[in-house]
Amino acid sequence: MTMKRFRAASSLMIVALLAGCSDKGGDPSKQYGPNPDIPESQAYIIPPMSVPQAIGWKAGETPTVPAGLRIQAMANGLMHPRIVYPLPNGDILVVESNGPGTKPFRPKDYISGSIKARGGAADKGGNRITLLRDADGDGVPELKTVLVDHLHSPYGVAWVADTLYVANTDAIIAYPFKPGQTEIKEPGTKLTDLPAGPINHHWTKAMVASPDGSKLYVGVGSNSNVGENGIDIEEGRAAIHEVDRLTGATRLYATGIRNPTNLAIQPGTGQVFAVVNGRDENGPDADPDYLSSIKEGGFYGWPYSYWGQHVDVRIQPQKPDLVAKAIKPDYGLSSHVAALGVAFSQGQTVSPQFANGAFVGEHGSWNRDPLNGYQVIFVPFVDGKPNGAPIPVVTDFLAQDKKTVRGRPVGVTLDRTGALIVADDVGNTVWRVSGAAATH
Repeated sequence: MTMKRFRAASSLMIVALLAGCSDKGGDPSKQYGPNPDIPESQAYIIPPMSVPQAIGWKAGETPTVPAGLRIQAMANGLMHPRIVYPLPNGDILVVESNGPGTKPFRPKDYISGSIKARGGAADKGGNRITLLRDADGDGVPELKTVLVDHLHSPYGVAWVADTLYVANTDAIIAYPFKPGQTEIKEPGTKLTDLPAGPINHHWTKAMVASPDGSKLYVGVGSNSNVGENGIDIEEGRAAIHEVDRLTGATRLYATGIRNPTNLAIQPGTGQVFAVVNGRDENGPDADPDYLSSIKEGGFYGWPYSYWGQHVDVRIQPQKPDLVAKAIKPDYGLSSHVAALGVAFSQGQTVSPQFANGAFVGEHGSWNRDPLNGYQVIFVPFVDGKPNGAPIPVVTDFLAQDKKTVRGRPVGVTLDRTGALIVADDVGNTVWRVSGAAATH
């Protein structure tokens, strides 16, 4: 048997073994909102894993949206699209990327990597940014072209003052760029380094600009699940960095945030918000993913506690002084949904029910049974804070049999017409959701 076949067979055996012994998660609806239900944690040597096989979309297939809305493929044939970003002239940038291919640090990393690959996580990323131009707003781009290529696992992007900032996995690169251009020919300039290194457990670097454009906020995930690789390698990680856009000077804006996978600025307030992935191997429901405002100088618990003062006994020595000041997040998204996208409705909406709140892309669980996520939801806001039951907006990425997945949503944004744009890294598609009766 070849090594490739051996690894494939091993992965299938692991899936079968873990599927037979995994503990069931509870009702996810109990974990949405400001006060999610959080049961006692459970320790695992190897966490339960349940991953559907990625199969992609057949011709004519689409995700499902509520009555009164329309969904269409805006672009397909992409290479692992992760982030979608609107430019002032209406063009949409699509960041096509995947991790840099760091080697597994522990045997558990190899096992989990094999399991995730089954769900499409290991697909080749384009390491590029593609530009979509839909001048008439009908959802069918007249132009699809590569804007910039040969990047290093890019993720976050921000355009400020005729400069496009790209957060590669190890550095922010600045490119001279004016909306309307269809190609970046000039080489970029490094603004600042970002934490990376040979382990680089959470490789994505989310990014958003401050309202006045003077600062860039960058999400940097932890270098482990819960500090098992040593605290020394966590320097500058599990944090949101504030970067001076002109000088590249960097400081820690907030810490103890295990994996801030996407950032957004709340309209009208300038408040930084993040979607954050909770820790693994702590039970199917113990540590919900969350959407939260991020307080300057705030500490959010990782690795010593979660959801405020819920202590994680796996990390030693304990730090009760830090646990005591850990901030409780604003809104639970339920456990292991892998929230990767967030965008405020900004008063531009495809439906009146989405007038005030935020869209969240839930990539979907790989270590929970039953599976959780695999959808785009809308979180309503009341008095400036997330509150109320989430509204499913884009669903049926996961097949009805729960054994196969056709796509997995990642980044979300709004185009200039108010339509919702969704990156689907397994379906290699960018979806556009608009009002069914919209005219252009």
